Amino acid sequence: MARVYNFSAGPAVLPEEVLKEAADEMLDYRGTGMSVMEMSHRSKAFETIINEAEADLRELMNIPDNYKVLFLQGGASQQFAMIPMNLMKNRKAAYIVTGQWAKKAFQEAKIYGDAVEVASSADKTFSYIPDCSDLPIPEDADYVYICENNTIYGTKYKTLPNTKGHILVSDVSSCFLSEPVDVTKYGIIYGGVQKNVGPAGVVIVIIREDLITEDVLPGTPTMLRYKIHADAGSLYNTPPAYGIYICGKVFKWLKKQGGLAAMKERNEKKAKILYDFLDESKLFKGTVRKEDRSLMNVPFVTGDVDLDAKFVKEAKEAGFENLKGHRTVGGMRASIYNAMPIEGVEKLVEFMREFEKNNGKED
Repeated sequence: MARVYNFSAGPAVLPEEVLKEAADEMLDYRGTGMSVMEMSHRSKAFETIINEAEADLRELMNIPDNYKVLFLQGGASQQFAMIPMNLMKNRKAAYIVTGQWAKKAFQEAKIYGDAVEVASSADKTFSYIPDCSDLPIPEDADYVYICENNTIYGTKYKTLPNTKGHILVSDVSSCFLSEPVDVTKYGIIYGGVQKNVGPAGVVIVIIREDLITEDVLPGTPTMLRYKIHADAGSLYNTPPAYGIYICGKVFKWLKKQGGLAAMKERNEKKAKILYDFLDESKLFKGTVRKEDRSLMNVPFVTGDVDLDAKFVKEAKEAGFENLKGHRTVGGMRASIYNAMPIEGVEKLVEFMREFEKNNGKED
């Protein structure tokens, strides 16, 4: 059967090359006589898999030696609690709320201390990134928290907030490995991998070593302490072994593509094709302020709910899957992650042009 163009926001499209390699190794991983799904996480074979994955990720992101890379479970949502439990020494933190996931993280942090909303874009349905150059960050705040790319609303920070010397914590789930990043600007940079890196079930946390301490909030479960996982090399308990294996293959694929600078160039080119069409279209329009547009998630609408539904239905019939927008925005959303080929975006735009011709508004 033919593969579709999968525009899902996550779990999302993976490189075909990676899927084929994994299929070839499914029954017998490199002469072990077993699948990676079946092998002990304490085995030499898996030790090589996880160590290579970490080494390749460090190379791709240029991660300094004073940062730990942790392969954890619980998705990004578990980090909403884990971060305050481990970092809220003064029981105070600043949150910039630019979408549903930042809002959920903010609400979770309130359970553990005084979480302060220092900026928000809720007034315009999270369709822009607020000015973060001079925020009212409390002096005793333990950290400043952002969700860097907003999957649902299609916004992306182009400039990191001025944290006024405070630790920056960033959820990069939907822009992970889409462009080069200066890890040293963050205390913690983390993401669920199911959008741009691998299958659901793994969250990667890159954390500066000085933030990994025994000094956590009273009652913090053992499994939610960064130090436990860092000391055990992500093997305190059985890790999401098969997911880590696929992530490792994606890291190698990214290196083969030329690394993150090459990916950024490719992602900009892909996004431009779609945004240029949206800007000239009389039927479709983007929902995000131009300067804050994401390269990964592109929401758009026709302005007519019935027409939106018709578009999603006909697009699906034509082999374009998962284009329905999130219920809080409506309309459509195309997630064009690293593994989405440029032809996928070109063919989508062709289809949109045809749809507009057949359903367009009269001049």
